[in-house]
Amino acid sequence: VQLVESGGGLVQTGESLRLSCVASGIVFSDYNMKWYRQAPGKQRELVASIPSRGIAHYTDSVKGRFTISRDNAKNTVYLRMNSLKPEDTAVYYCYANQVFEYWGQGTQVTVSA
Repeated sequence: VQLVESGGGLVQTGESLRLSCVASGIVFSDYNMKWYRQAPGKQRELVASIPSRGIAHYTDSVKGRFTISRDNAKNTVYLRMNSLKPEDTAVYYCYANQVFEYWGQGTQVTVSA
């Protein structure tokens, strides 16, 4: 099983990024997918989740700015991040769970002031 994130980078405040996570080795459509992030010196936190069936949920600090979506045909989950702020700077991780759980390796997002 592999979860491979991409799309991170260095942007300025107010700009946008789209993260992608491609999954292999699982029946992607059966899995709940989530994006977590971890800033330096802080605990990993849940940013957004999208179940195999149902609606997406977001942590309060990103509501209205971030959108999680999935394309089951491409085994891919996305995180569209708009109006980025310096406090969004973190390593962003893709996570999949059903009976088992899997993590990606992370992608760095840095937002400069």
